[in-house]
Amino acid sequence: MNSTAPAAAGLAEAEAARRLRQDGPNALAVSKQRSLLRLLAEVLAEPMFLLLVACGLIYLMLGDRGEALMLLGFVFVVMGITFSQQRRAENALAALREMASPTALVMRDGVARSIAARALVCGDVVLISEGNRVPADLRLLASSNLAMDESMLTGESVAVSKFAARANGADHADHAGEVYSGTLVTQGNASGIVIATGARSALGRIGASLAGIATAPTPIQQETRRVVKRVALVGVLLAAALALLFWWLRGDWLHGLLAGLTFAMAVLPEELPVVLTIFLGLGAWRLARAQVLARRIPAIELLGATTLLCVDKTGTLTMNRMSVRALWSEAAAYDVAGAGAAPLQEELHGVLEFAVLASHRRAFDPMETAIGAAGRRLLADTEHLHGDWTLLDDYPLSKQMLAMSRVWRSPDLRAKMIAAKGAPEAIVDLCHLEAGRAALIAGQVARMAADGLRVLGVARAVFDASVLPGNQHDFDFEFLGLIALEDPVRAAVPAAIAECRRAGIRVVMITGDHQATAISIARQAGLANGAATLSGAELASLDDAGLAARLADTDIYCRVQPAQKLRLVQAFRARGEVVAMTGDGVNDAPALKAADIGVAMGALGTDVAREAAALVLLDDDFGSLVSAVRQGRRVFANLRKAIVFVVAVHVPIVGLSILPVLLGWPMLLMPVHILFLQLIIDPACSVIFEAEPAEADAMACGPRRPDARLFDRVVLLRGLWQGGGLLLALVAVNCAAHASGGSDDAARAVTFCVLVLANLGLIQVNRAWSQPSWRPGTARNPAFPVIAAGALILLALIVGVAPLRALFVFDLPRWPLAAVGATALAGSLAWFETIKWVANRPLRPGACPIAGSAPRG
Repeated sequence: MNSTAPAAAGLAEAEAARRLRQDGPNALAVSKQRSLLRLLAEVLAEPMFLLLVACGLIYLMLGDRGEALMLLGFVFVVMGITFSQQRRAENALAALREMASPTALVMRDGVARSIAARALVCGDVVLISEGNRVPADLRLLASSNLAMDESMLTGESVAVSKFAARANGADHADHAGEVYSGTLVTQGNASGIVIATGARSALGRIGASLAGIATAPTPIQQETRRVVKRVALVGVLLAAALALLFWWLRGDWLHGLLAGLTFAMAVLPEELPVVLTIFLGLGAWRLARAQVLARRIPAIELLGATTLLCVDKTGTLTMNRMSVRALWSEAAAYDVAGAGAAPLQEELHGVLEFAVLASHRRAFDPMETAIGAAGRRLLADTEHLHGDWTLLDDYPLSKQMLAMSRVWRSPDLRAKMIAAKGAPEAIVDLCHLEAGRAALIAGQVARMAADGLRVLGVARAVFDASVLPGNQHDFDFEFLGLIALEDPVRAAVPAAIAECRRAGIRVVMITGDHQATAISIARQAGLANGAATLSGAELASLDDAGLAARLADTDIYCRVQPAQKLRLVQAFRARGEVVAMTGDGVNDAPALKAADIGVAMGALGTDVAREAAALVLLDDDFGSLVSAVRQGRRVFANLRKAIVFVVAVHVPIVGLSILPVLLGWPMLLMPVHILFLQLIIDPACSVIFEAEPAEADAMACGPRRPDARLFDRVVLLRGLWQGGGLLLALVAVNCAAHASGGSDDAARAVTFCVLVLANLGLIQVNRAWSQPSWRPGTARNPAFPVIAAGALILLALIVGVAPLRALFVFDLPRWPLAAVGATALAGSLAWFETIKWVANRPLRPGACPIAGSAPRG
């Protein structure tokens, strides 16, 4: 038998706070953020740091103490930048872990409320139900058909039945009256008092660890590491060759070594791993601000490639705020919207009365909440509300019977009263109605469902025997009527679905509702434009080939069982779709895992669904999922822009490091110059491009190919063409400076100034690929003017202040040479825009300037 004792009032908030301070949070040990000393050790091991130290030592050996001290000063600057970047990413991920931590439904001050599980204390009363992970060790106070999966503790996969001790007299020694932290509720519901938290729980005692946000390298990170290793290896070999060549040509091994180290600093793409960490970490943080929690970082990469969204109806397309719209019996009908202040007819009192009795008094299900509210409003001041009745037992919903019954004892009656509600066909089955009457009811259900209403049947029974039967079918039920509820479509859904269509993303609805209800909601949401429907029964009758033939033109799947969602996901993926799938129940977990991107509901979803999913919609809103797709496209597009910039900016740096050695010129770039450029390159990549908003046409493009690589031919060619043109302009400036009789230091100064200003131009040009950079439509990015202003101020100080000018080995250029530099700069900017225009010309209709996007179908 089930224990149905009422849940205790729980602790007072003040007492819970005191116990939390005394016992600490209900959490196992987690890794801490890196300390300053650990970060310092990591910076000391960075190749760029070692190159800086080596260059400083060489300058000391050459007797140039000022240059050596300046390089050591740059070491602290680099450390500061690295520290701030890594801290920023870690703080973002720490915030995500906090959001990803489980919650618990707890009684505090007599009120049920959801709190972070880490805030639980001993003595708290916790409510658990099917699909929940138990947040702490509990001793059961009340239970109903409770079964637990304790495999993570025992290794035994068979569910274990649990009972409140006072209900069956069970001895606590056999643990039948206790449930443990981390175990899963597979059936039923219960309330229990917390007896152990954190490291003192059963899970904590065996040293298990709870999974947080995934930290394994993502495919993009793995690709970037391969590229960085290859470039670094080639760079080191070329740097050694350059140093040997300098020594052989000029007989100066120290300056040759300095030239080699300068080249190594120029070619090393050391900012790329940091860029990826920042982009993915802050990308996940920005998703969380859009009410989408990324539990697995690789999902951010795949969002931009999504071609198909499989969405549930309730709570995702609709508001999940149910209200009673109509009541019907064979004798009367009542429309809440059209009735105004008219009272509910007496013939329908029994329908609403027993619908209330068939619901939980402390309801968490939206439909039961709506039924309770309707009962209090429409049955007020009548004898049909029974606050003094005692609940004896209940028969929960099951896969075999989509109806639930609750057994009550009235103070005035000896017989037990049974109230049942559920799917209309299940209630008709329980009542054993003849075919004609069943057909009449089915017709009314169809008419209500056609208006988008959720319809439940209601029945009652009287039972005189002392021992309750084991099956609801053994009661002699009387059919009372139908109660119809509505859940309006979210206001933003039609626009979001239209945006998906423009973005080349197909949206299909998978629901357990009736076909008529599903079509009505789909029509309101903008989905049912002549789309075919497929029911769960039809789906079960199709083989794989038959199902594959139906997928192309079917956007509405109704009366679908949770197990059938898995088959649909697998069938869509077999067609080559990149599938994002929403789900909230325990049985949705396999489909969520099978999808490319599983999306769980955060507000009403079960813990199991959330654990299986890659993303969690914190507000259960379809619009948030579309925003996540837009953010995913933004992250991938901005990463490609940052890489184009990195490639483009390194080409002239590498060229100006090699050409002077090969052509016998004085060195144009020295370590201090490259370090100054790094102060622009690093923030540009990790701050400016990361914060760049999505382009206006980001959702007017087809999804990118799932196999699109970050470092593909298009990205590399765009960067090489931009950087190659800039290199030619800089070489021309240097040649013009020497041809006009200018000094080597003046030529170096004007060449460096053009390089710095052109780098700022490269940032501006690559911020937007779909339109010229001078157009007003370019989105505002507050980071760019700040970094650009800082670079210009520093450059002015270096050129204008004599001691700094000497440290950079500059001389003031004359006006004719400055004019040559300005001309070269203007030509470079025009070249950058020309490359953008040429790169965008061959695009097909519906394709994007972001390489890797497929044309819209």
